[in-house]
Amino acid sequence: MNFIINNIKWVMLLSGGMTATMFYGLFAPQEAIESMFGASFEGVLETLLIRSWSALVGLVGIILICGALNETYRVFCISIATISKAVFVTLILIYGQAFLNVVAPAVILDSIVIILALVFIVSSRIKESAA
Repeated sequence: MNFIINNIKWVMLLSGGMTATMFYGLFAPQEAIESMFGASFEGVLETLLIRSWSALVGLVGIILICGALNETYRVFCISIATISKAVFVTLILIYGQAFLNVVAPAVILDSIVIILALVFIVSSRIKESAA
């Protein structure tokens, strides 16, 4: 567990950087959906929703980076990102199985981050209570 506590900064930086790349959906929503889900769309509403989703996901990446660089807020930042990633993975597994073959890398990587984050959060709390 100490290994995860000592190295979570790098996990957060890497995951945060990869997550922040979703900002490109703000500028190229059609391309973002095609690359992420292998699907296309038509309409203004879909464009607005994809741009909004891309901004929110990108902000989660920024939150992870901020938490990695600022130990004071690390647990809070990784908790927010973990909840967001868990919602995404859950929604894909429940409602998005048709896209699972395309989004499998994102689901796998997010699941790994979720597991590491949960171990980090629990380990941090145990370490704090022991101190």
